[in-house]
Amino acid sequence: MMNEHQNVPDAPASELDLRGVICPYNFVKTKLKLETLKQGQVLSVLLDDGDPIRNVSRSVENEGHTVLSQERVDQAYRILIRREEND
Repeated sequence: MMNEHQNVPDAPASELDLRGVICPYNFVKTKLKLETLKQGQVLSVLLDDGDPIRNVSRSVENEGHTVLSQERVDQAYRILIRREEND
């Protein structure tokens, strides 16, 4: 059976729920998960409001990855991060 997300470039390859996880552990977990993905794959991450959403977004961009979107979900945020090649 065909995966209907196969031709959708930004369908998340993986999702992490890091609500309740404090800084910097949420970034460390996000970074480790991104390292398991191939270039161009997308990771969906659920983060708490406040420091987590600010710090993780900034940190993954500092690592050279792309934050595609950030949307509010209840008391948290879902961010989509595309893995970029880093040397």
